[in-house]
Amino acid sequence: MSKLRYCAALLALLCGFSLSATAAESSAAPQPAAVAAPAAPAAKVDLNSADAETLARELNGIGETKAHAIVEYRQANGAFESVDELLEVKGIGEATLEKNRERLTVN
Repeated sequence: MSKLRYCAALLALLCGFSLSATAAESSAAPQPAAVAAPAAPAAKVDLNSADAETLARELNGIGETKAHAIVEYRQANGAFESVDELLEVKGIGEATLEKNRERLTVN
């Protein structure tokens, strides 16, 4: 009978180790990364109506000085006829235009 108790105790002990090892593995297993929802497209910035603060805030590579230059150009020369006309503003080059092309519009 003592052999039966010994086997039962050994079985219970092994089951306990097995359960604790399984629990440790499941808690240490990396969780799948949450799938990020696609970002909503950024609103277009209208070169003909945006103020300097909006231009500086919404466009990459456009600080306050360049934003004011864009507004001054618009006031001096009238509405922009195309996004490419932004290259006429002093301090705005191809790289800056290309970084922002998808975010710009003229209405």
